Amino acid sequence: MGVLSGKVVVVTGAGNGIGKECALLAGREGASVVVNDLGGGLKGQDAGSAGPAEEVAKQIRAAGGKAVSNSDSVSDYDAVAAMFEQAKKEFGGLHAVINPAGILRDGMFHKMPPEDWKAVIDVHLHGAFNVTRASIEHFRDQQDGAYVLFTSTSGLIGNIGQANYAAAKLGVMGLSRIVAMEGLAKNVRSNIIAPFAWTRMIASIPVKDEASAARVERMKNGMRADQVAQLAVALCADGAKDTTGQIFAVRGNEVFLFNQPRPVRTLGRLDGWTPQTLIEQALPAMKASYTDVGASASVFPYDPI
Repeated sequence: MGVLSGKVVVVTGAGNGIGKECALLAGREGASVVVNDLGGGLKGQDAGSAGPAEEVAKQIRAAGGKAVSNSDSVSDYDAVAAMFEQAKKEFGGLHAVINPAGILRDGMFHKMPPEDWKAVIDVHLHGAFNVTRASIEHFRDQQDGAYVLFTSTSGLIGNIGQANYAAAKLGVMGLSRIVAMEGLAKNVRSNIIAPFAWTRMIASIPVKDEASAARVERMKNGMRADQVAQLAVALCADGAKDTTGQIFAVRGNEVFLFNQPRPVRTLGRLDGWTPQTLIEQALPAMKASYTDVGASASVFPYDPI
């Protein structure tokens, strides 16, 4: 008996990396799993293949679990809705969604083609909307459901060359928070994970110097996708019903809980502010509390992304 015994779980992007490890672990923990993966390339520019999702589903079945595959894109709302209907038809229900599906189209913002912006937003942010919106009424009706969505320190903290990815991933944070707030009375919960793990996404990032190479090597050896899967699966279990609206990170065997944006300074003026007095008084007074634009290095010194 695993922590997901009797549950039906959909895992997106499950043909490789974190999604694959989440699907395999969910199966081992007793869930019936819909293994979804478009089977496309890292940039999402090809037609895809049903092979990767089916291969993972086969592994779950070979280990004695229950699984079916699905090769639709999370960026297509109707396809996502059909995927959830597939879960209900095959296994009689739906209880949790783990959504690490994603693509990368990195580049400096001043050189970013509009199509690269749109493609990343479609998969990451619109994809997160699709998987939540297409299932939220079902979860509310049965008063039980869990979302594990994926964010990134690229959005929470920042990373040069990933404006599209960062914007989408910070949007996922806002979406998850509202889904959690609105779902509280109906036992529908939503949490997000910022993962640190060696995947094909991370492998695609250029290594430009020895320091970067050393960070990548540490990640490859010590920060694995299966370590992220442990938390993702745990958050789907009944034992985690009191955990919702939170932001986590996983790095190797470490689990981080992030704080969430709240005011850090306030300054008032009885006669109101003008642009000139703001420049002369308010901004200098608040400067010591500014967040450093390069703060990511001090928060996660081994973060290669």
